[in-house]
Amino acid sequence: MKPDTIKKQKTSWHRLLAKLLELVLSQVKIEVLPDVSVMTAPEADVLLLRRLTAQWTAAQRALLPDGIRDSKASHILIEFKYTQSFNEDALAQAIGYDFLQAKRLSPVDVQTAILSAKTPRAETLEQLGFKNTKFAGVYRSKIPIIERVLLISLNDLSNEPHNAGVKYFSSKKKVKQQALQHLKSLDLISLNDELRFLISGLKEIWAIFVKGGAKMKMKYTPEEVIKIGKHLEEAWLATLTPSERLEDLKPKELLAALTPSEVLEKFTPFERMAGLKPYEIEDYLKQLKKREHA
Repeated sequence: MKPDTIKKQKTSWHRLLAKLLELVLSQVKIEVLPDVSVMTAPEADVLLLRRLTAQWTAAQRALLPDGIRDSKASHILIEFKYTQSFNEDALAQAIGYDFLQAKRLSPVDVQTAILSAKTPRAETLEQLGFKNTKFAGVYRSKIPIIERVLLISLNDLSNEPHNAGVKYFSSKKKVKQQALQHLKSLDLISLNDELRFLISGLKEIWAIFVKGGAKMKMKYTPEEVIKIGKHLEEAWLATLTPSERLEDLKPKELLAALTPSEVLEKFTPFERMAGLKPYEIEDYLKQLKKREHA
């Protein structure tokens, strides 16, 4: 590949966000589409959340961020700005997307939001009429047409578990770490290998960017980031002893990997009967005799 070709490549951050949201939200019947027909340019940073239920459920809202979780619209159109700051051009694009999508469906069925990884400048907010809502980090303008578009600053969202999915893409390292802890507390990572690999891979490529690797303009797809995370975990596991590998697992997780016979062979006959009442032991012995004579 020629150097000039490499320089033209860039990571589609909205696709990485879409993949993380897909892995989190698919379990509560929310469809995540990283490439929607409303886009008018190949580099548009737009994704769509679409509920597969008649109304938003409590389980769905529990995983959606402030601003979005309170919307009644069945389709949430998101323009994600990761490397670029929120500005008038981003707003104009979002208004255009909102108009096209609302025209195909109905204005009440569409909520358009701009997710900004970087904190918006105060002068930009004032110029475009965006004011704080009752939710930290969520802004709305009262100017006609603009008022349909929500602005969400990922750095400024409250430190609540339902904001964790999107806050992991904020520009501040501390906010990312807080989001990661919430994702872990919800058991979302431990229950989904692909999500765990994606998060590990994202952490690795962000570290590269911080060290200056962003100048390379390398392009990372969700599949490549997941592969990076998987390789990192495999390399890390190879350095651990068997006891170190098991120390973070819960008893239920350890038992799930064993058959009943594998569990029982760890105990003496006396230990197996400990806690059983005499009649329970007698019943067991009777059933055992019946099996032997069957």
